[in-house]
Amino acid sequence: MAAAPLVALAAPVAASAASSSFDLAGPNVVVSVRHGTVTLPLEAVPNLVEGDVVSIKLDLPPEQTEGFRIVAGFLRGAIDRPAKDWFHEAHSRKGKSADFSLTVPKGAQQMALLVIPESGGGANAVISTVRKRPGAFVRAVQELNQATLDRARLDAFLRETLKAERQNPESVSAASQVLTRSLAIKLKAECLQQPAELQAACLTGDRETLLLADTHSSALASTLAGAPTDLAFQLSATPQAGYGSYSSYIGVVRDMFRLLGAFQSTQLQFIPALAQIGNGRATLLLNTPLSFAKPTSVMVVAMPAIEAPKPPPLRPSTPDIALCAAPGLVLPVEGAPLIYATQFARDMTLRLKRPDGTLVDVPVHADARRGGYVLDAALPAGPFGGAIPAQLHGIWGFAPFEGPSFALSNPALNAWKTAEGTSLVVGRPNDVEILGGGAGCVTQVSLRRGDGAAKPVTWKQAGTRGIVATLPLDKTAPGAVSVVIEGAAGTTPAVITLSALQEAGSVDDLTFHAGDDEAVLTGARLDQVKAMTIGPLAFHPGGLTRVDNQDRLTLLADDSAKAQTIGAGTSLTAEVTFSAGRRKTVPVTVGGRRTGATLVRIAGQVPAHDGIVPITLSNPDVFAQDARISFAFHKDGMEPLDGQETIEIATADGRATGTIKAGKGYDLQDATTGIVAFAPTETLGALAYGPVRFRIWHDDAPSNWTALATIVRLPDIRSVSCPARDKCQVAGDRLFLIKAIGASEQADTLQAIPDGFVNPRITTAAARDGRIVLQLRDAPTVFASVTAGK
Repeated sequence: MAAAPLVALAAPVAASAASSSFDLAGPNVVVSVRHGTVTLPLEAVPNLVEGDVVSIKLDLPPEQTEGFRIVAGFLRGAIDRPAKDWFHEAHSRKGKSADFSLTVPKGAQQMALLVIPESGGGANAVISTVRKRPGAFVRAVQELNQATLDRARLDAFLRETLKAERQNPESVSAASQVLTRSLAIKLKAECLQQPAELQAACLTGDRETLLLADTHSSALASTLAGAPTDLAFQLSATPQAGYGSYSSYIGVVRDMFRLLGAFQSTQLQFIPALAQIGNGRATLLLNTPLSFAKPTSVMVVAMPAIEAPKPPPLRPSTPDIALCAAPGLVLPVEGAPLIYATQFARDMTLRLKRPDGTLVDVPVHADARRGGYVLDAALPAGPFGGAIPAQLHGIWGFAPFEGPSFALSNPALNAWKTAEGTSLVVGRPNDVEILGGGAGCVTQVSLRRGDGAAKPVTWKQAGTRGIVATLPLDKTAPGAVSVVIEGAAGTTPAVITLSALQEAGSVDDLTFHAGDDEAVLTGARLDQVKAMTIGPLAFHPGGLTRVDNQDRLTLLADDSAKAQTIGAGTSLTAEVTFSAGRRKTVPVTVGGRRTGATLVRIAGQVPAHDGIVPITLSNPDVFAQDARISFAFHKDGMEPLDGQETIEIATADGRATGTIKAGKGYDLQDATTGIVAFAPTETLGALAYGPVRFRIWHDDAPSNWTALATIVRLPDIRSVSCPARDKCQVAGDRLFLIKAIGASEQADTLQAIPDGFVNPRITTAAARDGRIVLQLRDAPTVFASVTAGK
């Protein structure tokens, strides 16, 4: 179908929307379609094809005084005039001539009904006008056809929202949000901010504010992803949008008067009519009153397009999730909102496959408020396994179609087993794969230790194979634990008993390089390592991290200078001491000296905080923990950089470490100069302080560590007042970070702050200029200062 360009969503057009609502009821038309031996009412017919027999009759009440004539016409394309014998006329007051049955001719692409007051003259003038301007009329019929479908979706939204309000006003917010997904409608979010009793009235009070998105009529899914502020631009810039792929309600985007204006004359006024279809008849909805005088109104009604069947492009909303095949199951689908707003899809069933290959159909129905097709009954009798393959089937108009497939779980089965080779280890969380066909019916997984109460744990589906449960065994002693799996209501919980063991620490690798004062162990449960020796050198544990499901433990030499004298290529034996006295020996060959780095320049910027007195640090190499620190570096020998490096920053004791990658804080000035920017609290954590260093990782190989700076935590000082010349009061939070305070850096002028100080005020002496010196607990050799009145 040709697509009409959208009218831009400018303010004047939107302003006219309220006056163009289709809220005037016109006459009723009874329409049915026979395809082969099957006859359906119009509301169940999404399209016509050549050879279909369309039966049409005006249905006027007995008290109706004004008669109408109806002209049914078929159209070819936009550049081909229809034959005159493709138009047929009936009169509502002429007995046998009040209805007719027409066969869709070969070559027809559109069908339209034109309804005229009998007092308006004959049909020849109408037919002549249409045949003179076939292209404009084809466009108008296309737009009216899509507008009718838009209206059906909108009516479904309003109907279901009001139904939810009648049942429970508190449910309107949740129901309307599901309806917007089911019917592809974008609504006013501010309505959901109102009290529950006002939400439905807000949502249903102004139809023109709702936007409709029909992904069945186009492939514009990408258009839907933009921000709301871009919506008008996207609509007006998308060529296919004229066919309703993402259009707002009729009065805003579809300027019907512009489309039908090509037909206006002194004798005839063509006006659009939407067909509100149901119960075997179409009620014509008008947006302007009928005129029985000259120019006489001609109501234009679009019939379904004449084209090949287009089954709904349904797809599962959760394709990788198993669903529980219990009564009331919702099969979440998306992609075709017309399944909720029309009766085009009929005789819908869910076809289930038994283990022996036999098939059985279970009826389902579409429920917009639940977001999918709902299973109408329990599983039928017969053998079903734990996992049940299923697929939607139905008829779209006259054509059968196959919908998406689903994986169902049998609610009657709750049998589980752990994957082969499963073992639990205390001291850390364990992810356990539990196999069984009932993943979709699991409602809760719990862990019970010994005779204690079962406590829920986190879990997730593992496709259709089963589930993966995360068992928190961080503080659990070795012994038996039970996993309790609850399935669908009414089934007995399944209990799996497993043994949780103490994992012994193991070493996979040890690296030590010439010129280093630290070694790195990789393995499992390295938190149990208490000490290590390499030849004559003693090491103690530093920072422990997890990398690629392995522990990585840094061990620091007790004698740094001596450790750095060991030459490359030296073969030594390392002895690792674990808790409980267990020891393991590991051969090690000292690696070659690693490339280092040189710190070129460093600077920091402390953000201003409202209500906090600024603190001045005396040492340019010391930075506040919340500062934004930037530094430049060269590799030794001015080796080139390629931007693929990762910069690791860590405290000197290895307690905290973090990495910075290209584009996320690491940049290049040129081929030999790297620039790094980071905030210690973000990279190292809120409790990291003291000396920090950095090294360069490239191709999984690190450089030597290079000293970087000292990080200190600062108290939050809110005021400094000196009511007497020799006495000042410092008030604020976290004053325990001050080790000593006084008028100068001289020891005899400082007063010590006791450990665990939690008072919000300190009284101290100040220098003549009002300066107060702070000795910082994080770095006792570092002094800072504040000034009274600042």
